[in-house]
Amino acid sequence: MKIAVLGTGMVGDAIGTRLVELGHSVMMGSRTAGNEKAVAFVAKQNNGKASAGTFADAAAFGEIIFNCTKGVEAINILNSAGAGNLDGKTLIDVTNPLDFSKGMPPTLSVCNTTSLAEEIQSAFPGIKVVKSLNTMWCGLMVNPGMLNGGDHNVFMSGNDAGAKKQVGEILKSFGWKENNIIDLGDIKTARGTEMMLPVWLSIFTSTNNGAFNFKVIR
Repeated sequence: MKIAVLGTGMVGDAIGTRLVELGHSVMMGSRTAGNEKAVAFVAKQNNGKASAGTFADAAAFGEIIFNCTKGVEAINILNSAGAGNLDGKTLIDVTNPLDFSKGMPPTLSVCNTTSLAEEIQSAFPGIKVVKSLNTMWCGLMVNPGMLNGGDHNVFMSGNDAGAKKQVGEILKSFGWKENNIIDLGDIKTARGTEMMLPVWLSIFTSTNNGAFNFKVIR
């Protein structure tokens, strides 16, 4: 499958690398086609499945799109990618609306009555937005088995059942057990998972260790 990864940070690199390992063709998108981090990502893959381009190039390339950009910049970046390149596609929104403008710890630029995922869905009604993987460190996103034998939870929020099924298959290919994938409901439920980030950051700050996750005990 052709998959676009928008964003060249740790999250985009981890997800893109895992997708290439699984045999997908991956284009990493950034503001410029020659972005240093994107070029480095391509260079370290050894099966010819990786490429780099602009956000618009990657959006046009991908059948599925991972949004791994900075949350406060996501709408502008998706605008630069072009609605025509995005329409009809599943967009897996991994990012969070973290605002660092007033220093640490960051605040949420949107919360309570909306979420970044909802803002994206509203701005781009032709996209099938699914919020997922935003409640954990990127190492666990693509390798859940490294913690507690993989027995912990990942969440999904979205309006389109077919898109969520598609995302669920990708999650399972990453190693997530089906009974640990929790479908929370429509895109409004992304408010809850985005608001988990202040808790996540507090735990990370107090333990100096990001290799933890949430598990729902029932």
